[in-house]
Amino acid sequence: MAERPTTNWRSGIAQEAAELAAGTLDPDCACMVELFPRELLLETDAVLDVFEAELLTLTEEDDARIFAAVERVVLALNAVNEAHDDCAFETDEREQLCAYIDRTLTERGVDVASLTVRHGLGRHELTDRWRDW
Repeated sequence: MAERPTTNWRSGIAQEAAELAAGTLDPDCACMVELFPRELLLETDAVLDVFEAELLTLTEEDDARIFAAVERVVLALNAVNEAHDDCAFETDEREQLCAYIDRTLTERGVDVASLTVRHGLGRHELTDRWRDW
């Protein structure tokens, strides 16, 4: 399965903690725990769990159900972002989440480029209709 953005964020937290412990990072420069609090990571993972489970029931040819799954994951991520004062997902996180959705669909056999073209969208517009973050 595609690597979740939360895995990357947790790695950044661990790396920063190691640098702090080693004394190679000024504590005033540490920001990962603040950017990615435990609650945000857990809430985001819960949303991605549901998305991954739903994809197991989809077939490549079922555009309506695929778009419905994308809509649900994006709306759920909107709610997570809103719960964190609309600043949980900044530019880099947005890009990671969108790439994760695309890669996860691709791994399930969905040709995302063809799917989006069939619906008059560019490949990177898959989430735009519902995305607030």
